[in-house]
Amino acid sequence: MSESQRSTSRMPATATGTNREAFGSSEWLLLASVAAIWGSSFFFMDVGLEAFRPGVVTLARVGLGALTLALIPRSRAPVDREHLPRIALLGVIWIAIPMIIFPVAQQWIDSSVAGMLNAAMPIFSAIWATILLRAFPGWRQTLGIGIGFVGVIAISIPELVDSSATAVGVGLVLLAVILYGLSTNLTVPLQQRYGALPVLLRAQLAALVIVVPYGLLHLNGSTWAWNSALAMIPLGALGTGLAFVLMGTLAGRVGAARSSIAIYFVPIVAIILGVAVLDESIKPAAIIGTALVLIGAAIASRKET
Repeated sequence: MSESQRSTSRMPATATGTNREAFGSSEWLLLASVAAIWGSSFFFMDVGLEAFRPGVVTLARVGLGALTLALIPRSRAPVDREHLPRIALLGVIWIAIPMIIFPVAQQWIDSSVAGMLNAAMPIFSAIWATILLRAFPGWRQTLGIGIGFVGVIAISIPELVDSSATAVGVGLVLLAVILYGLSTNLTVPLQQRYGALPVLLRAQLAALVIVVPYGLLHLNGSTWAWNSALAMIPLGALGTGLAFVLMGTLAGRVGAARSSIAIYFVPIVAIILGVAVLDESIKPAAIIGTALVLIGAAIASRKET
């Protein structure tokens, strides 16, 4: 390979988004779609866990996610061989390890605590971006991310009152969230070069290498139920297939830190589903928290300074 070819194949660890202006309709649509899909994924996961052990759910969702993307011709577009190890790493740290960690961690930590800790992803995305870009985020993005996180805490307060957690559970979830933050940064230059579909298909295939043994191990003790099996279809095709592609696309457009604010909307979607499907009531703290999330997102979505 010539020196000029090497220079064109080199890729930074992360990059700024191609759109540093305020979010347009496309960015808001991507953000809303990610939040809606991932917010509803918790419902389908709960249904799946009624019959399947965690490893089977993880294997089903990653397998169906990879199959969904493989059916899209654009996903099979070529990528440079020298970038395959980075894509494989992305599959391991963004998909395989966190999807294994969360069910394990929730043996020692309540889902409400796990959800609140997961909401720290935009903060870790911003920290990783600062380290890798050697530049601090703009003050609007920092302020918006901070306000949004306070909003998520307010939403979580009613459930945190009677929750429990251990150091092991908290540590595992924080590890997953730190990996999420790094992953969104690694995704940016890959998406900008190849598009999200080719990158995510290969990342999910790499994740399958990790989750297949884990899933087979959990076949023992799982049962069969049609409702659990059917729940795996949207969980895999949408929650693991489409949502990661949409998130990768958003990260390539607006950068890792600003794209991560989509995570703040996940508990809001869960609240809406709880009211609409389960006839749950909305607590005052959730209303205040939702308002703070919307304010934080509006600030973070403005032009980077």
